[in-house]
Amino acid sequence: MSSGTHTGTYAPKPGAAPVGRMIAAQTALETRMLLRNGEQLLLTVIIPSLLLVLFSTVDIVDTGSEKAVDFLAPGVLALAVMSTAFTGQAIATGFERRYGVLKRLGASPLPRWALMAAKTLAVLVTEVLQVALLTAIALGLGWSPQGDPLSVLVLLVLGTAAFSGLGLLMAGTLRAEATLAAANLVFLLLLVGGGVIVPLDRFPDAARSVLELLPISALSEGLRDVLQGGAALPWEQALILAAWAVLGLGAAAKFFRWE
Repeated sequence: MSSGTHTGTYAPKPGAAPVGRMIAAQTALETRMLLRNGEQLLLTVIIPSLLLVLFSTVDIVDTGSEKAVDFLAPGVLALAVMSTAFTGQAIATGFERRYGVLKRLGASPLPRWALMAAKTLAVLVTEVLQVALLTAIALGLGWSPQGDPLSVLVLLVLGTAAFSGLGLLMAGTLRAEATLAAANLVFLLLLVGGGVIVPLDRFPDAARSVLELLPISALSEGLRDVLQGGAALPWEQALILAAWAVLGLGAAAKFFRWE
């Protein structure tokens, strides 16, 4: 038998891996980086959990005749989505862009759209863990959720899309230091004025009509309608979130700078 008969039999097949496999691998990497980052854990897990426990057990905010945890739990779930999909993702992506990580990844076989998809999937994985933890804490505090789980899922997905678009837009257009400052400032402002802890009806009518159009307000009020009031999918809040998602993701796709 000639030596050349089986030439190349054991040679590795050249070319990139299937896109699905690359996205899965990148998603696993992005998720590990999110969960290993102390600052990200502070934003995504510790702060929402502390707020839920503190305001549910100490009479600070007047929530009327209802149990404080029944009002607070949906808002804190909305805050958790914002902290991961917007604040955490904006800061992490902004510094990846500054240090040239995105530029190198953009030159790899992984398509740029697939990188963004992996980042979004990593956010969703993190949110599943957040929701499970916060739900367990809220149930331990006496929360009695109602409503349709599918409606809750639709609102959470729309909220994730809206906040992801805004976070990527900020990370792809501002300098990393500006993104860090702006993302944290927006987080604090929306925490106070987004209906998370303070009911929107505590604000003047003119301010309330504007605040209700914010994605955090739409998500927190929509979740509250379902989980506290047992309502069906609140279409007004869902449409607000969908509009923010289209605008944010569209603007991010158009203006995102990889360098």
